[in-house]
Parts: sequence; structure tokens; C-alpha cells
Amino acid sequence: MEKCLLLSACLGLALAPSCYGAEYTLSASPTTVAWGYYSAKAKPVLSIHSGDTVRVETSCACPPPERLEQLLDQAGIKATEIPQFYRDVHEKVTDKGPGGHILTGPIAIEEAEPGDVLEVRILKTELNTPYAVNSFGVGRGFLPDDFPYSKNRVIPLDREKMIAHFAAGIEIPLHPFFGSMGVAPPEGAGRYNSAPPWMHAGNMDNKELVAGTTLYIPVHAKGALFEVGDGHAGQGNGEVDITAMETFLTGTFQFIVHKEQHLLWPRAETPTSYIAMGFNEDLKAATEMAVRNMIDFLVTEKHLSRDEAYALTSVAIDVDITQLVDGKVGVHAMCPKAIFTGK
Repeated sequence: MEKCLLLSACLGLALAPSCYGAEYTLSASPTTVAWGYYSAKAKPVLSIHSGDTVRVETSCACPPPERLEQLLDQAGIKATEIPQFYRDVHEKVTDKGPGGHILTGPIAIEEAEPGDVLEVRILKTELNTPYAVNSFGVGRGFLPDDFPYSKNRVIPLDREKMIAHFAAGIEIPLHPFFGSMGVAPPEGAGRYNSAPPWMHAGNMDNKELVAGTTLYIPVHAKGALFEVGDGHAGQGNGEVDITAMETFLTGTFQFIVHKEQHLLWPRAETPTSYIAMGFNEDLKAATEMAVRNMIDFLVTEKHLSRDEAYALTSVAIDVDITQLVDGKVGVHAMCPKAIFTGK
């Protein structure tokens, strides 16, 4: 971990005493990852303050190193393109589960306490390898009976042109983002599975959360205990076969604590839209939650009446399926900022 000073924007820093924050680098290693869980009792691997920035190296939801070597060899990609930390983590980490995601963290933000909101500014995402992997397996995905077998596909990435070469004649623009970004859930939840998203955010798999966006997460434990991973080079809404273009990413995040905001569910903001979310085992219930959370946002933040907010959600806001495969499905409602003229 490295630390230096940088000049951060003052706007919105709830606790920073000046424009200056600290900058850290957190590498992924067997001692800096949490394999498969978020927990209020997890020991922080890094402690920072509100306004600080951290550059975080992360793992991916790829096959184990030995199998990944075979797949890369078949695709004509050298085994040296597998990050060494990925081999080390698979060899040395024995405390695993109940989920399967290898997450870097937790990062404690000293000022964060239950009832606060953690603002996570996603400043930058970096593609660390020239490939991604898409996989599906027996009994998993949205159509398990249609595909009762396992399949892995290596997808070469052109990081200069920001294109994925899916197959001959099929090129996909890259939009890297982290499938999982979250904090510790309420302590009573225990060691929470990394797969289903919830009020702590976590495995949202929301492709809108690229660099330049901001995530707002309710804090449930002292320090918030932020974890991140599950890097994607890109994904379609739905993520129907259970994985996206899984790859290794490094992200740069600024963390800002807002005191006593009492937000119940995560929200997000892109340069052009406000995002409300819903998570539930049932798609209808998740959709109802996303719509209600958008209505609440419009009432509390834009000062509309509930009737106006309901109507506006119908006439101007897109309600999209985020993902269908994480135990709890995700739905997000996107409100364009351009409709608010300020007049």
C-alpha cells in the first residue's frame, strides 16, 4: 500500500477539513481479499478517511488458474497474462464462502457509522489483461434446462481500440465496470453471500456503473467496510448465462461520508442520469422496489408530490432489468437529468 497527498474537489466532501485527501494503492493478495462474503465483523485491510482516494487492484470471476491456463493456451494467449496474485490467492486462501467472488478489501472509512451514507466516486477503471472469459454451467444461468452443460469462452480484448473480439465478424465495445461494490450488511446478517445484491449493494452487476459514475450506499457497520471485485469488460442487461465478460480490473475510487442520511437502498448517479435500484428473488417485487425507490428520490430530492413522481416515472424514466441470475434479481430505474431544466 502506498500513500501520497492529492488535491481533491471540495464540493460534497462532508467531513474533509480541507481540499486535501490522501491517496492510497491497495494491491490484491492473499491477505487483502475476502473470498465470497461481506461481513460487519471482517477485519479491514486498509483504513482511510472521508475524502481519500484508493486505487484498488481486483480479481475476476474466472476459472481457477490451472483451467484458465488451458483456456488461454487454446486461444493463443500466454499463461503469463494471468496475474500472479490470482495464483497466490487460489493457492493460499482457505477461508472461503459462502459465495464465490474474490473481493479486494474491506476498506474502512474511519468516519462512517450506521445511519450514514457512503458516496463512492468511481474515478477510473483499468483493464489489466488482454482477455475476458464468459462461462456458464450446469444448473446455472437464466435458462439452465436449455443448456444443461458447462462452457467457457475466452474473449480477446483490444485495450487500445476498446473492443472485444467475441467471434469472427462480432466486435463488442468495451465498457468496463465492477460487478460487485458494497459495504458490510447489518451485523445480524452474519457472513453474507457475495452473490445476491441487497441493501449493502454488493453484486449488483449494473453495467451503468462505469468510470465517471457515483454510487451511494447506506452504511450498516462502523467504517462501512467497502469491498470491490468481479471486474467486467462489458455486459448486457440481464447477464442471462450468469457471467459477463469477466476480467481483471483496477479501479480508482474516492470515498466520501455523508452523516445521518438514513438511506435504505443504494442509489447511483451517472453524468446524465439518476439511478434507483431494486433487488428481490421475484422480478415483480424487484421492479416494484426500484419504482418505489425512484418515486422516493423524486419526492425527497426533486420535491415533487408523490402523484407527480409516479406520473413522471411512467412518462420519462426507463425501468430496466439489471440482472436475472444472482439469486436476487436486479432492476434499475434511470431518470434523465436533462428533464430538470431548473426553470
